[in-house]
Amino acid sequence: MKHLIVSLLAAIIIAPVVYGQEDEIRSHEIGVSFNLYDFKSAELIRTTSLNAVIRDKQFGKEKSPGIGLHYFKGLKKHIDFAGSLNLAYLNQPLPDNPDPTDRYMFQLEGAAHFKLVSDKYWFQPYLIGGFGAQKYYIYYGAYMPLGVGLNINFFNEGRLFINSTYRVPITTGTVNYHFMHAFGIAGRITKKKEPVVIPPPPPPVVAPKDSDNDGITDNNDKCPNVAGVAKYEGCPVPDSDKDGINDENDKCPNVAGLAKYEGCPVPDTDKDGINDEEDKCPSQAGVARYQGCPVPDTDGDSVNDEEDKCPKVAGPADNFGCPVIGIKSYEIVFKTGSAVLLSKGKPILDTVVAYLKRNPDVEVTIDGHTDNIGSDKVNNPLSVRRAEATKKYLVSKGINADRLVTAGFGSTQPVADNNTKEGREKNRRIEIKIKG
Repeated sequence: MKHLIVSLLAAIIIAPVVYGQEDEIRSHEIGVSFNLYDFKSAELIRTTSLNAVIRDKQFGKEKSPGIGLHYFKGLKKHIDFAGSLNLAYLNQPLPDNPDPTDRYMFQLEGAAHFKLVSDKYWFQPYLIGGFGAQKYYIYYGAYMPLGVGLNINFFNEGRLFINSTYRVPITTGTVNYHFMHAFGIAGRITKKKEPVVIPPPPPPVVAPKDSDNDGITDNNDKCPNVAGVAKYEGCPVPDSDKDGINDENDKCPNVAGLAKYEGCPVPDTDKDGINDEEDKCPSQAGVARYQGCPVPDTDGDSVNDEEDKCPKVAGPADNFGCPVIGIKSYEIVFKTGSAVLLSKGKPILDTVVAYLKRNPDVEVTIDGHTDNIGSDKVNNPLSVRRAEATKKYLVSKGINADRLVTAGFGSTQPVADNNTKEGREKNRRIEIKIKG
């Protein structure tokens, strides 16, 4: 008997030393519990049956209190060692002890808790199996605690535990069959093991890369695939205007140009929009159709040939570059009050014929006018007839009628005072003008 008790004590002492802590393995803990001992239910079950005891509601009717001190340590993830010292003051019925008096009972036991889950879970159901040694009054004995339990884990810092064991005597003369129900709390007594963090190996030393071989490593090169200079952080000297001449050599860095002009565009000295290389008159503003030169003025009358209806004969600008033709009625003689052209007025018209033949592109207007003597009813038709008579004469001399346009204005456009004889003579006129 003494050898059994010594063996149990040795198991309690050396178990925490033999097994080390692993991940998810319970740490060293101590706890305290409130215990209830039930000898009566065990006796009834043995003499009748568990079903009969439960049916008759006799299970657990007579219980004796006690307390327990406990030590716990995980052996593996699913196995814990539990060492307990229990104390109670009760009457344990024994075959060799007819004394019904309450006595102190001490129990020292070691058990294994076979957990269904590891310590990382909050709730851990477990099975119990072990060996115990007991002293009751003057009796020593041994027993096997068998049962079930439940841990409620609080972050591996402590836990509540509930278990119920059926104690089977090994020494039947000094220990009786009984149940013990324990309700307790346990807490860690060692510091929580900090996880070992293995630092990663240092990265291999790699020589800085220089992809474009410009002497500036890629980590400092903003243009790692294009050779450049340090001044521009590894990029080439910029060419803002994309003319192929970098800004440091470009006198016009923001305007595309030519190397010939140091990066500037071809100049346009006369500002006519035609650069000097294409301008035949680079110092004189002109137009593209004359290769940068002004529109020519062949007759030098300051009216360019494109606007000059007489480009080879000088004339004023207000007469489209042609000489002024102005023929008055008092120079072209008509019978009084009629549109019959007299012979002495014909030499004047012959000069017009000669001019029109020299300038075949010129068209003219023939306007007839009268003084204010008489009514408009008479003067207006008369002015038209005189203009038509003048046209008829010019056509008879070989001038195309399509070049001659006639009109009559009566007395509406006087050029002199109609209150004098001289003025009225000037107002009775034919005017021949270059057509605009």
